[in-house]
Amino acid sequence: MGTVGLSFGSPTSGQGFDVTSTVSQIVTNMQAVETPWKNQLSALQSQDTALSSIGSDLSSLSSALQSLTDFAGVLSEKQGSSSDTSVLQLTSASTSAIAGSHTITVQGLATTSSYVSSTVSGSSDILTGSLTVNGQTINIDSTNNTLSSLAGAINSGSYGVIANVITDSSGSRLSLVSKTSGASGQISVSSSLVDSSNGSSAVSFTQTQAGTDAQLTVDGVSISSPSNTVTNAIQGVTFQLLAPSSNGEQVQVIITNSNSAVESAINSFVSAYNKVVQDLNTQEGKDASGNPEPLYGSPTLTSLQEALQSALNFTQTSGAITSLSQLGVTAGSDGTLSVNSDTLDSVLNTNYQDVVDFFQPSGTFTSFGGNLTSVLNNLSSSSSNGAIKLALQQNAAVEQQLNQNISNEETIISAKKTELTAQLNEANYILTSIPQQLQQIDEIYSAITGYNQKQ
Repeated sequence: MGTVGLSFGSPTSGQGFDVTSTVSQIVTNMQAVETPWKNQLSALQSQDTALSSIGSDLSSLSSALQSLTDFAGVLSEKQGSSSDTSVLQLTSASTSAIAGSHTITVQGLATTSSYVSSTVSGSSDILTGSLTVNGQTINIDSTNNTLSSLAGAINSGSYGVIANVITDSSGSRLSLVSKTSGASGQISVSSSLVDSSNGSSAVSFTQTQAGTDAQLTVDGVSISSPSNTVTNAIQGVTFQLLAPSSNGEQVQVIITNSNSAVESAINSFVSAYNKVVQDLNTQEGKDASGNPEPLYGSPTLTSLQEALQSALNFTQTSGAITSLSQLGVTAGSDGTLSVNSDTLDSVLNTNYQDVVDFFQPSGTFTSFGGNLTSVLNNLSSSSSNGAIKLALQQNAAVEQQLNQNISNEETIISAKKTELTAQLNEANYILTSIPQQLQQIDEIYSAITGYNQKQ
């Protein structure tokens, strides 16, 4: 701790000294005891920033890995194609679909039952009577006695049909179309409607199309479908029938694994892994000012590096794919990974299921993906026992104590500052009043002795 000197010239000059400046110097010297605590606190906070950043990138790596280890993830995705999209078009191939080839012949499309009324002169003609649709009778009154209002009443009810008024140069007609395609959607209509505005002529209904099921053959098996959207013919596959096959044409439907999506996911995983490795490599060096990075020499840094390296070198004990290198993923001298796209594509085409087994955990053996998932969980900042989480908690405990030490010292210094200010103000008052006191003494002396020192 430094020393503080008082400079007030001659004791009899009345000059005194600067109390505020003097107290400030003393307080500054007293605060020197806090410097090591503040330096340590700053270092720990820098460590926290570095640890949090690494933790965030480890979380991104876990997410990238999860897309490969999730049983409903990218490795289960399928894609498909049709050899004749004018006859049959694939709509989707879900994760439950199985890669393979299928032959489909479409004998006939599903149709939807429909009826149309006879023509009335106008949609606003007044109707009387009743209309029965699918066994439900609609009695005509003032609320539904035109084609338009009758269509509205049907559409707002539960009759199983969609009503629409068709108007052309010949007049207006009421169309009824089943809401359900196929034979099960066949509708029934009976009418006693009369057009009161046109000579009380009867309004009859004629079937324009019968409801029939689609007929097709899938891999030699005859199948019927009430809809042209077929979902139960091939596991996990939905396709749309667009036209009957011409001359018995067989449409080839191919279901394949989504190699491009898997390759993208593996490249994302590699990028996320490299980001973490670069974080760790940075902490082994110095910053732009030449000072060691916050985690330089930290046991937590060493623990993270060793754990990741061990997980990367993990050798699976089952399956044709037992290491990352077989997928074309190799490590460089700095620990970052690179992907050989040709090797990866070849493995996906020849050993797809082994790639799935390599990443996805199994009850009979530990997969690479399962092991790495466990390792990342043990390193993370989100897991209660994660290495980064524990390091941050340890730092937080020390930081709390340091902040308490600084706070306690500041309380002591504040009290001392108040005390010093009062004492030095008093001393300064005495010093500045000395000339006046000396003058008073002179005056008393002169009065007693009759001697005037100024003469």
